[in-house]
Amino acid sequence: MQEPSDEQQAVDARREQMVKLVAKSFYKELVNYGVRENEILRVASHLLDNVMAQGDQPKAGVEHYNRLFTLGSVSDEWEPLRQLSVERVSIRPLGGEALGRLPGWLGSAAVRESFVVPFPEDGAALRAYFENPAREYFGIHHDGAVVGIVGAENIDSKAGKLEMKKLVGEPGLQGKGVGKRATFAFLYHAFMIRNMHKVYIHSRDINIRNINLNSRFGFEIEGVFFEEIEVGGKLQDVVRMALVKPVWEKIFSGG
Repeated sequence: MQEPSDEQQAVDARREQMVKLVAKSFYKELVNYGVRENEILRVASHLLDNVMAQGDQPKAGVEHYNRLFTLGSVSDEWEPLRQLSVERVSIRPLGGEALGRLPGWLGSAAVRESFVVPFPEDGAALRAYFENPAREYFGIHHDGAVVGIVGAENIDSKAGKLEMKKLVGEPGLQGKGVGKRATFAFLYHAFMIRNMHKVYIHSRDINIRNINLNSRFGFEIEGVFFEEIEVGGKLQDVVRMALVKPVWEKIFSGG
C-alpha cells in the first residue's frame, strides 16, 4: 500500500488537530450548559446516531462569505480619502473620536482580556498603545458613526505578514454584520493596498462558532498553543488561524 505523501500527512495532522480542538471546545460547552458527566456519553451516542442516519450523503464544504462579498464589493477611496467601504461600513485611519471611545469599549475586563495580549487598562497608556507607529489601526464607521476598531500588529513587511485585531465596541451592533464588513475591508487593505502575503489572528475564545466565522473568510488553523496565557488565574489555550493572499483572492475574486 502506498504511503501518503508528506503534504497529505501535514494536511491530515492539521485536520486531526482541529478535531481535537473542536471536541475539547464542545465538551466545555456541554459542561457550561449543565450537562452531567454521565449524560455526555449519551450525547456522544446521539452524535453517532446522527452520523449513521446521514449514510453516504455528501457533506457540504465550508460556506465562504463570497456569497456576501467579492473584491468588487469594496469601495476603494484609499488614495483620495484614506477610506475603504463595504456597503454601510467603512474603515479610516484611527482618529481622536475613536481613541476617545476606546476606554469605554474596553472598560469590561472580559472584553479587554479577550484579546491576546490584553490591551492596557490606563487611559494614557491605551492612547499611547494605539498611537504607536509600529501598529496600524483604523476606526470602524457604521452609517458615519465610529463604532469600533480594526488593525494590524506585529507587522513584518519583509516576510509580508501581520496580526489582525478587531473590536466592534458600540452596544447593540454585535452580530449585525458590521464586524464582517470591517474585516473584509481590512483584509482588502492588507492584501491589495499593502500587498501583504499573510494575515493571522490569535484567539483564546476557542469555540466552534469562532473557528467557523473565521473559516468563512478563508482562515485556516495553523496551530493551537495549549495553556499559553494566564487569564483570571487560569491557564488558557490560544488558537492561531491564518489566511494567505492567493487563497483570499481565489475565494473572493467573483469568478
